[in-house]
Amino acid sequence: MINLQQDADGFIRMNRHFPASSLISITFIDGQSEVFSGQRLNQVYDEALAVYRAQNHLDAKGFSRRPRKTVHPMNHIEFVQVHAGMSK
Repeated sequence: MINLQQDADGFIRMNRHFPASSLISITFIDGQSEVFSGQRLNQVYDEALAVYRAQNHLDAKGFSRRPRKTVHPMNHIEFVQVHAGMSK
């Protein structure tokens, strides 16, 4: 089992997919704990990534279609917002 802790802003650190069959326990800032399947948490990650890409005008693969700048920002996320009750 993988144990994660929610930060004060309501996010967990998740920069990749977890194995679908794994169990992930998340301890929320209010002390509650909830167990997520890897598959469910991967869905939450994919949804957050889609929102991030839409807000930053990136295509489905994370590439910018704007003219290139000298410094190109990262096209992925490392933190996902979670709350109690999402495991269902």
